[in-house]
Amino acid sequence: MKARNWWLIFVGGIVIAGFGGGAWLKRSNYGRQADLAAGYAAHVVCSCRYVGNRDMKSCATDFEPGMEIVRMSDDPAARRITAWVPLLAKHTATYAPEYGCALDRR
Repeated sequence: MKARNWWLIFVGGIVIAGFGGGAWLKRSNYGRQADLAAGYAAHVVCSCRYVGNRDMKSCATDFEPGMEIVRMSDDPAARRITAWVPLLAKHTATYAPEYGCALDRR
């Protein structure tokens, strides 16, 4: 085989291994912990932001140690907080005046 073909096989193997590793990681204990952390963060920040009327910077102080990996975004028009752990988990919590904050169904 030519050198070019070996290079393509090598890159293809790396891509396949990456997808397989990502699928394993998502179903592992790390994936479950990430899912729990994203849901917890979305609900806590939504309650802080829309029930407690605090700003996002103030709400970030409510987290437990180890939650630094969770990222969040705020959609004030929809009163929605989305929290995610990159490549592993994502949850959204929405505020409804009559019910408070609730995690959206997936």
